[in-house]
Amino acid sequence: MTLLIAYGSKRGSTREVAEALAKKLAEGDREVELRRAADVDDLTPYDGVILGGSLYFGRLHRDVVRFLAKHRRTLSGLPVAVFALGPTTVEPNDLAASRAQLDKALKKAPGVARSVAIFGGVIDPTKLPFPLSRMSPSDARDWDAIDAWADEIATTT
Repeated sequence: MTLLIAYGSKRGSTREVAEALAKKLAEGDREVELRRAADVDDLTPYDGVILGGSLYFGRLHRDVVRFLAKHRRTLSGLPVAVFALGPTTVEPNDLAASRAQLDKALKKAPGVARSVAIFGGVIDPTKLPFPLSRMSPSDARDWDAIDAWADEIATTT
């Protein structure tokens, strides 16, 4: 079985999570291919898809939105898991708000995802334009939760 992990990432933190998922899933008997969502034209070589994107100001990364629109029919016949990085904390209210944003984006491809997860995001002021470059740095990714989700989706995708 070949599993595609496709992602949309502006500054690399979502890519890093996708890489961690690929590494974890490859430890089993899975062949895993990691690609940018914008670079995927054909899903026929894959038996399942994990799609990840970042949330920016309430919107899912445009490459992920385009991927969902482009492959909606094919995705409906595959096991699909979706994750997003968004909140700058892992406080329940922040996670819930980001989940609502992701759910809104996924309404354009109803019923596609069998598993959905939200993880904390990253703020690296050195990679941001002014005035965002004045924000405090943070990394709210919970690597234990990401690892646990990888274990969960290993049995469903």
